[in-house]
Amino acid sequence: MNIKYSAAAQNIGSSVVREILKVTQGADVISLAGGLPAEELFPVEAVRDAYNRVLSGDGSTLQYGITEGFTPLREQIAGRLAHQGIPVTTDEIVLTTGSQQAIDLICRVLLDPGDAVLVETPTYLAALQSLNFYRANIHTVDHDSEGMLPEDLEEKLRRLKPKLLYTVPTFNNPSGATWSKERRQQIVQLCQQYGTLILEDNPYGELRFTSDPSIIPPTLAAIDRSGNKEHCVIYTGTFSKIVAPALRTGWIAATPELVRMVAKAKQTADLHSSAIDQRALHQLLQTFDIEQHIANVSREYHSRMKLLSQELLAQGMEGLSFREPLGGMFLWLTLPAEMDTTRLLPIAMEQGVAFVPGEVFYPSHPEKNTMRLNFTHTPPQLVQEGVQRLMRAIMQWRELETPIL
Repeated sequence: MNIKYSAAAQNIGSSVVREILKVTQGADVISLAGGLPAEELFPVEAVRDAYNRVLSGDGSTLQYGITEGFTPLREQIAGRLAHQGIPVTTDEIVLTTGSQQAIDLICRVLLDPGDAVLVETPTYLAALQSLNFYRANIHTVDHDSEGMLPEDLEEKLRRLKPKLLYTVPTFNNPSGATWSKERRQQIVQLCQQYGTLILEDNPYGELRFTSDPSIIPPTLAAIDRSGNKEHCVIYTGTFSKIVAPALRTGWIAATPELVRMVAKAKQTADLHSSAIDQRALHQLLQTFDIEQHIANVSREYHSRMKLLSQELLAQGMEGLSFREPLGGMFLWLTLPAEMDTTRLLPIAMEQGVAFVPGEVFYPSHPEKNTMRLNFTHTPPQLVQEGVQRLMRAIMQWRELETPIL
């Protein structure tokens, strides 16, 4: 049968990251590719106890829930956000199936085909997938080490009149970069001035390697809500990185009007996200010291990042460069300009190591000599071997690419 797919469906691209994960599972490959947290750090006993308490109740715990999500959990999220300088009510929160669904739902309710959307480069691959699915016109904004350049942003706000600006300004996926406070204030002010919504995606923001507030600035959402102007920042977060991904519980914090519209769109997709998982998270947050857990996980991830950094530097490879991130899960590696990491990947897989080529994180004009490395999942005792396998792959690539005179 000749299936005639919709124009939107024909725009769907597969995730390179998910494809790499499929071929590395069960294989003798040290994977620095996937954005996976360390499962040995998951609070298994606390989660098991939370589910046991939920299931000790009557059958109502297995019933349908409301689209916006379990109200007691939304109240807990509102309390945590308030501590982070983002004052919201439960009417301004809708729970989603991970923060990926949050991105999809925001695109669904805001974007028509051809609408302009601004992004930084490089940026989150799955966000690009969503934007392409809804046939947005994606435009990049120039940046430096502090974040998007206000001059370039203002020119594009004026000329393109974009519906949305998408960003991961704290411990960016894939680059690990963090915007400065001054730059955040400038970007929020410009978007307020021109009436452009910002989708601030912050799945990694609590995984910080320092507690110094002068080093890790406030979120765009906190800056946006510190004044009396109309709010322009839509904020998304998730429990995937600070508890466990399998719970698939994220959230959107936005104006009540936008939350109501998102809830309507969500009803067409899944009615509501898993009610039992939401109830278990509610129970977990009542008895489990989540803040201490996040601190412990962040400390371990900092150690793993430092180990990967040291092993890369120890290779003494000319043209290899990176900046140590201040938090999160990723290190962005730049190789000599002549290298193409997409072509390097199959050679690396043969050597028994995986990474994500940088090319896939660009909507256009990719820097092909870049790659994303994950430092949270690989056991520390395998990091040195993983880096050595990567260096062997680079040497082999150079031998294959060097012309015979």
